[in-house]
Amino acid sequence: LREVLPEDVEGFFKLDADPEVHRYLGNNPITTTKQAEEVIDFIRKQYGINGIGRWAIIEKSTNTFVGWTGLKLVTETVNNHTDFYDLGYRLLKKYWRKGIATESAIASLNYGFETMNLKKIYAAAHVGNVGSNAILKNLGFQFVETFYYDGEEHNWYQIEKPKWGNP
Repeated sequence: LREVLPEDVEGFFKLDADPEVHRYLGNNPITTTKQAEEVIDFIRKQYGINGIGRWAIIEKSTNTFVGWTGLKLVTETVNNHTDFYDLGYRLLKKYWRKGIATESAIASLNYGFETMNLKKIYAAAHVGNVGSNAILKNLGFQFVETFYYDGEEHNWYQIEKPKWGNP
């Protein structure tokens, strides 16, 4: 894992232009590398403003972009919560079901609880995204409730520092 860099633009474009990747993300894939550059700029600004942002997942042996993971300080209101830390991850389709999302999420949670000393971390997943919901449950996240986000039903999860056991 490392900071997202401007040279990740092609990887971000491949990731966010894939309709299957965006199936549970509002079905709004990007169509230009300019949009990928804007996403990267947004993430990089979060590092400076919030001290944290999503990280790039890089395959060690090939130095290939796999996707992103990490914590994000959400400052807008989502499910009646504001100013909370959200765990997220998004991988290129060819890396699905290989344990990479789980492995990277564990590193993100360790960083949040041990380095940032957070007390609670939240996550949300579209109700239809079986894989993501399973990952969150396997990590020890507790299901809290179902809510609507952008007109779609999502599951809301939380995990507290005392309950984090690094599976």
